[in-house]
Amino acid sequence: MNASALDAPRAPQRRKGSNFEKWGWLYMRVSGVLLVVLIFGHLFVNLMLGDGISALDFGFVAGKFANPLWQWWDVLMLWLAFIHGANGMRTIVNDYVLGAKARTTLVWVIGIVAALMILLGTLVVFTFDPCIGASAGGEIAAACQAL
Repeated sequence: MNASALDAPRAPQRRKGSNFEKWGWLYMRVSGVLLVVLIFGHLFVNLMLGDGISALDFGFVAGKFANPLWQWWDVLMLWLAFIHGANGMRTIVNDYVLGAKARTTLVWVIGIVAALMILLGTLVVFTFDPCIGASAGGEIAAACQAL
């Protein structure tokens, strides 16, 4: 065998199983497009329709969260945004943190924090009750007593 055959570039080795980095890369592109649509839809409905920004108050949020469409819209936006952000942070950690233990620790912390925030945000959206803690006076209390 001559020396030139040894110096020739080799094709990259294919790994068996799923390619997590490829799926992470693909998720970032798809979720980015979906997030643009969801966020601009959210902003358009909240700021352009109706009375605009002056109408945004506790009652407006309570009214939106009473509608399952807006609950799922906001939850989808929340999930996509947190997973998108956590995946981006994971990529940055993998690229720039040199120590294997520190990298593993940071990736786990990012995952745990993202999971907790997704869980808490989802619970808030689906268990939101504007009547909890409504005192005897005020618009919210009157509306809750009418229910």
